[in-house]
Amino acid sequence: MCVAIPISEASAKRSFGSRLLERPMRGADVRTLQQLLSTWGVPLTVDGQFGRETRRGVRTWERANQRPADGRVGRREARLLQLAVERGERMDGAEDTHAAAPEGPGETATIGPDGLAIAPASAPEEVKAMIAAGNRIHDKPYKYGGGHGRWNDTGYDCSGSMSYVFHAAGLLDQALDSTGFMSWGERGKGTWVTNYANSGHSFMVIAGLRFDTSGRADDGSRWDIEMRSTSGYTVRHPAGL
Repeated sequence: MCVAIPISEASAKRSFGSRLLERPMRGADVRTLQQLLSTWGVPLTVDGQFGRETRRGVRTWERANQRPADGRVGRREARLLQLAVERGERMDGAEDTHAAAPEGPGETATIGPDGLAIAPASAPEEVKAMIAAGNRIHDKPYKYGGGHGRWNDTGYDCSGSMSYVFHAAGLLDQALDSTGFMSWGERGKGTWVTNYANSGHSFMVIAGLRFDTSGRADDGSRWDIEMRSTSGYTVRHPAGL
């Protein structure tokens, strides 16, 4: 059973740089800050909550750029960080955690011997981002309500894992439960991504692979090449995919 425990983001629609960011704020603009810092080279959790870890990351960036290390990000700092990332600048000594994942031929994803999905090179960038996100949590244990209270969790339920994947591709700002996925997106199967949902369970097919919490019981991975019965499920897909 998948449940809804909505992520609280009072300022979910704020754009990055529109306000001074500091502890203990939260919101989509905080998540953007965390994503930029992570790309720049600071390892931290991207959860939209400005806590101690994010403050330390901000201070690391400030010191590296000869700015007052107060752990706060105003309009000017936001713009400077964005420009640095756009130019491809990285923190000295940072490991490249954003290296391109392996890609395969054709239009169907495959599963490697390590249980990770390999995206087809022809897939849209959003689909590749979904597959990369699915790989990050493919072997995480099932956790009732997991992925609903925070994006980076110790485990995920069915809709929580789907929400995580869509969020990573920039298509979802708040986690949905399985009932929510019954009306999310457009009707019918998609070209690249299709969701299947009812009041008790949800799963998805991405580039031909099933991504489903129930699949983990078979081989330890949420990825599966075999389909399951879709009787009793609504069928929908994200717009354009």
